[in-house]
Amino acid sequence: MSCEWQFKMKNQLKNYFLIVILGSILFFPFLGNVHLFDWDEINFAEIVREMIVLKDYWRVHINFEPFWEKPPLFIWMQVLSMKVFGLNEYAARFPNAVCGIVTLLTLFYFGKKIKDDTFGWLWIMCYVGSLLPHFYFKSGIIDPWFNLFIFMGLSHFIVFTWKQKGEKLINFRCSKHYYLFASGFFINLAVLSKGPVAFLIFALVVGVYWLLKKGVPILSFLQIIIITVIAFTGFIIWYGVEVLQNGTTLLVDFIAYQYRLLSTPDAGHAGFPGFHIVVLLLGCFPASIFAIKGFSLKSENTFLQAYKSWIVILFFVVLILFSIVQSKIVHYSSLCYFPITFLAAFTIHELLMKKVNWSRWMTVMLLFIGFIWGFVAIAIPFIGRNINWLVPLLKNDAFALANIEADINWMGWESITGIIFLIALFVAIAKLITHQTKTGIITLFSGSIALVILLLLFYVKNIEGYSQRAAIDFFKSLQDQDCYVETYKYKSYAHLFYTKKRAPEKKYRLGWLMNGNIDKDVYLVSRINHAEEVLKHKNFNEIGRKNGFVFFKRTKQANTILN
Repeated sequence: MSCEWQFKMKNQLKNYFLIVILGSILFFPFLGNVHLFDWDEINFAEIVREMIVLKDYWRVHINFEPFWEKPPLFIWMQVLSMKVFGLNEYAARFPNAVCGIVTLLTLFYFGKKIKDDTFGWLWIMCYVGSLLPHFYFKSGIIDPWFNLFIFMGLSHFIVFTWKQKGEKLINFRCSKHYYLFASGFFINLAVLSKGPVAFLIFALVVGVYWLLKKGVPILSFLQIIIITVIAFTGFIIWYGVEVLQNGTTLLVDFIAYQYRLLSTPDAGHAGFPGFHIVVLLLGCFPASIFAIKGFSLKSENTFLQAYKSWIVILFFVVLILFSIVQSKIVHYSSLCYFPITFLAAFTIHELLMKKVNWSRWMTVMLLFIGFIWGFVAIAIPFIGRNINWLVPLLKNDAFALANIEADINWMGWESITGIIFLIALFVAIAKLITHQTKTGIITLFSGSIALVILLLLFYVKNIEGYSQRAAIDFFKSLQDQDCYVETYKYKSYAHLFYTKKRAPEKKYRLGWLMNGNIDKDVYLVSRINHAEEVLKHKNFNEIGRKNGFVFFKRTKQANTILN
């Protein structure tokens, strides 16, 4: 073992150690600082709670009934977390904080292998220094792991194609068979996290690349069979056991759900065709601005340029696919965070090497979008202290009007968040214009990291106070009571998780709770715009209302009198 090799190994271990420390500092603190948000965060946390309550770790349930929308891999991660930290918000979000660290390690690994250590660090900076990519590692939703698995599957497949062509890559030492197997394995994990859409995205990227290469063979027929079988192994085993034990009902419902997501604006999540373009441009700031320039740049490094070709295809496949899909949800396009931050790192690397020049349009775009974020951060606390300013805008929405009546204590000093960010933005642009590129880049992304952290610390909890806290506090107050708790005409999972609902002795429906011969007290929560409908049922009495939510009770004693 040569001294040079030992030095390189020691240096790489140092880099990975620093990345773990950085990720731990950024992602682990304050995960439990705010309630889980309806729907997705609470939905998954409740699935985990019921899995633990039922001691059934194979089948997914919600409201103690089989749930067909998601496979179980991410749920199993949360189960392990809640076994360690308890049934709480921190535990629900902890797996994605771990995902944040693994993601940064993965970016550095492929960045340094394809180019060099500098590129690996730039890719990390662009990812963690962009708003939504950073924020998602503080959440309790499936997508961070789902996206990472697809990205790892595709990246290993790209290396496989290079090995297949006989390229002599010093940095990728394993055989082509290893990279083919690893690609299928990671796509398998993605499919087991969220479903076959993972394989669809992967197959579309490979198919588009094949078409652009004018049909030059990428895989043999046998290799196609191998990677497909590996990709679906976990999914087939899980659903196979389900079918053997319980029949095909869950599988049929799952397929119907996937079709509904693609063909309809499911659960009201509609949007305009350019929805995801706007989300990515604003949400991936500031990396999104550098990425725009990155599309047109070319590298002298053969493998960096080849990797870029694949990554650009991934971007457009995801963007077009989820622009076509009728359901428009912010995190549907979150797989684009990888190509966007790669292209941003590519641009910044070229700027640092003085191979490209700073463009005036980049200054304008950074100022325009940066000012939007800075202005919003400055304005929110002042609007919070003068909430009546919003009344004319919300006069036709009774629920929103009642939401803003929440007693939220904005101090005003929170606006310094936006001021700090804008100062960093202006200093960064001044440095970039005067060709002090390294200082400008570090200042810009440091400012955006500070913005994300301060928004999470000082804004999100207050915003949650308007949107759902009144209902969640009510649900938490019923945790020790043997009663029925349901929502009326609005979808929620909060009443399940925050009341710690017990497994019911029998199946029941809302109609029975409202008019049937009940055996326990019933609590019903509606939004203010549906309160009158509940009151028409003489069984219920209003027991309170707060911030747009109205609380009702039907007692078992009253039921006995009426019946």
